[in-house]
Amino acid sequence: MALVTRERRPSLAGMLWRSTVGKKAVMAVTGLAMLLYLVAHMLGNLKVFLGPGDMNGYAHWLRTIGEPFLGPGWFLWLARVALVAAVVAHGVAAYQLSRRDLAARPVGYAHRRRRASYATRTMRWGGIILALFVVWHVLDLTTGTVHPGFEQGRPHQNVVNTFSTWYGNVVYSVAMLAVGLHVRHGFWSAAQTLGANRPHLDRALRRAADVLAVALTAGFLAVPIGVMTGVVS
Repeated sequence: MALVTRERRPSLAGMLWRSTVGKKAVMAVTGLAMLLYLVAHMLGNLKVFLGPGDMNGYAHWLRTIGEPFLGPGWFLWLARVALVAAVVAHGVAAYQLSRRDLAARPVGYAHRRRRASYATRTMRWGGIILALFVVWHVLDLTTGTVHPGFEQGRPHQNVVNTFSTWYGNVVYSVAMLAVGLHVRHGFWSAAQTLGANRPHLDRALRRAADVLAVALTAGFLAVPIGVMTGVVS
């Protein structure tokens, strides 16, 4: 008697991930999560203008969040794992969507669409630049691997050291400009994907994307500018 094998039905999560809509939803949700992180990170960075006591005290506080339920530094590691997972999911979904887009139209357009903004055309390169910058940033200001004179527990001094070098300023500035372009297009695109693309909201969403992009870029660049001008020392 022949055995009848039942075909295993794919899970809902698997079906969503394999679909174009699902991948766009993953990009939107992870993108918004990373945007929240960027806003919080920028606000934390601006404490450098309050002096070493405030900046170093803030860094120490981050390591104590969740105590005594969580051990020292556990919250930071949980946040890092969640952030890495969001970055990987965002990047993989973006890559796979890009491959599908190329497969759907193997012959490029004879003329670029006029409405495609500079940010739209550079989203892929911007993502690669930011991924490389994250690696450098962690090795520079988190582990101190590529940071001569790195001092554990003294983020204020480490920031000043980094932005006292020309290459630290160049790498950081290029990356922050890429952040602004990425956020400007990504925020509006995520809102569309999540169903906020109503005609009466379109103009407000575009303005919100512009404001977020400018605010984040200016906020992050204020730190190296502060060091270069001597306001932060």
